[in-house]
Amino acid sequence: MKIIGISAYYHDSAAALVIDGKIIAAAQEERFTREKHTADFPIYAINYCLEYSGLHINEIDAIVFYDKPFLKFERLLETYIAFAPKGLVSFLKSMPVWIKEKLFLKDNILKELKTIEGFDKRKCKLLFSEHHLSHAASAFYPSPFAEAAVLTIDGVGEWCTASLSYAEGNKIKLLKEMDFPHSVGLLYSAFTYYLGFKVNSGEYKLMGLAPYGNPASAKTAEYISIIKQHLVDIKEDGSIWLNQTYFNYAVGLTMTHNNKWESLFGFKRRTEEEELTQHHCDLALAIQKVTEEIVIKMATTLKKLTNSENLCMAGGVALNCVANGKLQEAGIFKNIYIQPAAGDAGASLGAALAISAMYYDEPRIFEQGKDQMQGTYLGPDYSDKEVETMCKKNKAVWKKPELFSDVAKEIASKISEGNSVGWFQGRMEFGPRALGNRSILADARNEAMQKKLNINIKNREGFRPFAPSVLAEQVATYFEGKADAYMLFVTDVKKEMREPLPPNYNDLSLWDKLYVKRSKLPAITHIDFSARVQIVHKEINARYYKLINTFMNQTNTALVINTSFNVRGEPMVCTPDDAYRCFMSTDMDYLVINNFMFTKTEQPDWQNKEKWMVKFKAD
Repeated sequence: MKIIGISAYYHDSAAALVIDGKIIAAAQEERFTREKHTADFPIYAINYCLEYSGLHINEIDAIVFYDKPFLKFERLLETYIAFAPKGLVSFLKSMPVWIKEKLFLKDNILKELKTIEGFDKRKCKLLFSEHHLSHAASAFYPSPFAEAAVLTIDGVGEWCTASLSYAEGNKIKLLKEMDFPHSVGLLYSAFTYYLGFKVNSGEYKLMGLAPYGNPASAKTAEYISIIKQHLVDIKEDGSIWLNQTYFNYAVGLTMTHNNKWESLFGFKRRTEEEELTQHHCDLALAIQKVTEEIVIKMATTLKKLTNSENLCMAGGVALNCVANGKLQEAGIFKNIYIQPAAGDAGASLGAALAISAMYYDEPRIFEQGKDQMQGTYLGPDYSDKEVETMCKKNKAVWKKPELFSDVAKEIASKISEGNSVGWFQGRMEFGPRALGNRSILADARNEAMQKKLNINIKNREGFRPFAPSVLAEQVATYFEGKADAYMLFVTDVKKEMREPLPPNYNDLSLWDKLYVKRSKLPAITHIDFSARVQIVHKEINARYYKLINTFMNQTNTALVINTSFNVRGEPMVCTPDDAYRCFMSTDMDYLVINNFMFTKTEQPDWQNKEKWMVKFKAD
């Protein structure tokens, strides 16, 4: 069966194509429209899936939406009634959108598909999967396990905010679920909002800020106590009860009742550009610790219910790689697999896989010990001819060695000399992480590189950490615990790699802590000696592996910094045009697309960055 899965109309719209249970293609709409986290119907992503496979809409057996809008509408109505007369403004604002777009979703989907190409509406089968089933399917069906416990945690789907399931073969059985308004994802997003970051976008910033909190301080302990006493009641099974007198998301236009939170925590909600101070860091650490406690309790309950050695995870909270690292350390499950596109974009893939397995009863494609995500390299790639067309249009100056080994040697040398490199190869990644095909690379040994990448290239907050890509055979040389190929776990840098900290380290300000040299790999070592590691396997990404291996031969260091190829507020680059424009608008030193190599100082008008800049909304 040929099935297209769709996520749309909320955030992170995407489309995925599955044929006979095999993942063929998947992409987020933002990569094509250049609007980060777009909620628009994924016309371009669907068109890409069709073009890549050579199919027409008439040849698709089913098109599946990733949740059930009528159930979601029911939840909205019941919530407004329960909280009435509160929420009138929110009700009046949301109802026209629902009536116009979402209640008539079938018609809207058919209209949008017509803009791609003509097709016979009578033959177009539209199906709808429950939101958390889509998440669960996205995690289990591509996983390397024959059977597994499945945990999904996010803000909210229709009613469900977290689910515990057991999966085996091509079936997923729901065991327990937690319902709105009680939600781990919404709890974390409320703190994201209160600390001045954007909801559904800035949660990873909150996670990155948390290590700057002082774990030994009385203030952090006090914040944890306040959260547990006033905001969330954590049950032993991991379910939670949120005190709605402090939250406004159910019927309001904000996440929190700010005056009540101000009374609790003793400071006002931070504005987006306001300076970060220690109390912001301590509160970020407090909610991170509380979240980790909840996730571990949920996993413990799921272990008792299933007695499985394997755990699969998805949903937005599954992208909290710090919590994932703590869960792995806890040893509740022997093996953990997390869907690399764990958020709503990945639910498009899960919806297609769920329908393939549970509606059409197609056998699951499974290989013990190997997942089916193909390294997440499921997006478009570009031919040399297309790169040449981009070069002509921009009058770019380039050289192109015949052998990739020559490219790897030269670029590895440039990285070791302190240069930053835009690295564009093969099919684009699906999900939020750049994994070596749409990446910016640099030398992790360079003390100045963390600041240079954040300020001069990414144009983002200086406290944000960077991740390492390390050769699979060399992981244990640098890191203590387990890691994966998708940057979904935080693990510790080995003790022998660390530098001693000053005695007053915990008393230093955020910015003073940031620039203390903590290890022999300062640019990827976070302030708590952790790192979000990507393992690079030769059989999954041969070109990226060869580059890092060449770098190791030159420097005796088997890893590089890997950050997404974009600037703040911009989606990851998709096309050669995107890559060249981003390269020219920043202080990036070199660009490589396929075997084409570009040196910044050789490009026409290379000092005029403003000419190439595109303004993106800050995320």
